[in-house]
Amino acid sequence: MNTIYAEKRESGYWVAGTRVSLDSIVYAYRGGQTAESIAQSFPILTHEHVYGAILFYLENRQEVDTYLQNSKADYEAIRQMAHTADPMFYQKLANAHRPIDSSRQ
Repeated sequence: MNTIYAEKRESGYWVAGTRVSLDSIVYAYRGGQTAESIAQSFPILTHEHVYGAILFYLENRQEVDTYLQNSKADYEAIRQMAHTADPMFYQKLANAHRPIDSSRQ
């Protein structure tokens, strides 16, 4: 019996039969989370889904790592374009995140 635990759809990898990205499982696994804690984070997934996704990653590590690296680079390029397109927005956002100086009240 050959069970498929992950599948490539469109431009990404997904836990088979779900809308959970393989990315989220792999990043949690690489971050040191156990399969049990990952399954708790995604109630739609069974332990078999999580272990199967991890197995898929380990068996296809080079391909998945390349995909993750390319996805990160694509994200950074889009983020940089957004900053360039509207720098004032991002400055206002940065200002909003600064702590309020209580001595000025």
